[in-house]
Amino acid sequence: MSDLSVELTAPNGRKYTQPTGLFINNEWMASSKGNKITSINPTDESEIASVHAAEPEDVDRAVEAARAAFKGPWRDMPSTERGDLMYKLSQLVEANKEVLATIETWDNGKPYSVALNEDLAEVSGCIKYYAGYADKIHGQVIDTSPAKLAYTIREPIGVCGQIIPWNYPLGMAAWKLGPALACGNTIVMKAAEQTPLSILFFANLIKEAGFPPGVVNILNGHGRIAGAAIAQHPGIDKVAFTGSTATGKEIMKSAATTMKNITLETGGKSPLLVFDDADLDQAVKWAHIGIMSNMGQICTATSRILVQEGVYDKFVEAFKKQVHQTSKIGDPFHDETFQGPQVTKAQYDRVLAYIEAGKSEGAELAMGGEAYKNVGNGKGFFVTPTVFTNVKSTMRVFREEVFGPFVVIVSFKDEEEALEKANDTTYGLGSAVFTKDIVKAHRLARKIEAGMVWINSSQDSDFRIPFGGVKQSGIGRELGEAGLEAYTNKKAVHVNLGTWL
Repeated sequence: MSDLSVELTAPNGRKYTQPTGLFINNEWMASSKGNKITSINPTDESEIASVHAAEPEDVDRAVEAARAAFKGPWRDMPSTERGDLMYKLSQLVEANKEVLATIETWDNGKPYSVALNEDLAEVSGCIKYYAGYADKIHGQVIDTSPAKLAYTIREPIGVCGQIIPWNYPLGMAAWKLGPALACGNTIVMKAAEQTPLSILFFANLIKEAGFPPGVVNILNGHGRIAGAAIAQHPGIDKVAFTGSTATGKEIMKSAATTMKNITLETGGKSPLLVFDDADLDQAVKWAHIGIMSNMGQICTATSRILVQEGVYDKFVEAFKKQVHQTSKIGDPFHDETFQGPQVTKAQYDRVLAYIEAGKSEGAELAMGGEAYKNVGNGKGFFVTPTVFTNVKSTMRVFREEVFGPFVVIVSFKDEEEALEKANDTTYGLGSAVFTKDIVKAHRLARKIEAGMVWINSSQDSDFRIPFGGVKQSGIGRELGEAGLEAYTNKKAVHVNLGTWL
């Protein structure tokens, strides 16, 4: 493995061994053509390391290993033993959380304190949660008549292709690995080419935990090559994807050729409604977290804030003050940093382009709206937190997902107009409602077209609770007990006990 790893020292001084190969059948391998992807540190634009990029031939190798493991030791392993391996993996994540958080921050740009205390807690917690489900997945007996015994079996789907995004690389991996493994499936996972490093270190923990070869295979590669090969592969039974709506549509087309089972969690333009009777201080603080955390790079980001006319001006001023006081831009390894860089130059350019679009369409730039160069050597993909007001529902900044520290604040007159504006979108992932009227809150929760509604909070997700969207925000659900349903087939068995011909 000497030529498939490199010794690195991260900006926080932590030294570790970074794998650079493809993890197939519990072994590290070079890509078939030797092509590589280079990870860039978004804080200072320097190169971190280069990793092997999978070709379709490498996907073939990974699928072959996954299929052999599925037909071999994994599917018929006692379910409690599967759970024990998953629990061991969650413990190894906890034991290595400082290294994993370091890689995640270096590769992605998110604050180290967040990566360590929030993201890695989510990873170990999610895997541990599903470890507990491994021996609790069962069918049922369905009573029809004394002449028939009918029952169902929940069987694993088979080989699952899983494609994870760059905003929460390890977190999204855990969301997909947990239920798939608990149900007895095997996996070919592809990381986002923008953040290829942390998942490779994680792969070593899978082997250390004792998973049989081929159960989990981890590849890096370009979406148009390796991702497309996974979506189209006839040996893959299911594809789960988290990412943009546009890419999700392409995966749907590719998966259709073999009628694959799919789970998609895609884009969002989530509304956050603030009514006159809301606790304004809490609404401001949660609204700030809802859009400005993780540099605004969250699929459920409540990026459209809708505020009732009576408190609109007061909310805008309080929100700007909250941003100024809390959104400290800086080196993500510094303790005081709230906002690091955008993940890549492409994402940085995208956010800046939307700022110009907002200005050109006539929206009022109330705060921010420019590149930020006061970190380190003046390089890095930093953007000041941006607030637009006087925004019309026809504007691109109201309708399109920006995926950055970028929010529009719009007023509404009454509940009817609030609902009309909230639902005026092709997306339907998250939403939030701030009011002290609990009857109104529950009424709105039923009428908002979204997969999730937070009442008097935002971004308040939990791995024990279903997560997913409606409309063009995805298909299916992850997390909670619902997450297991995506990774099993229900087989019906009919036993004739007395209907003789």
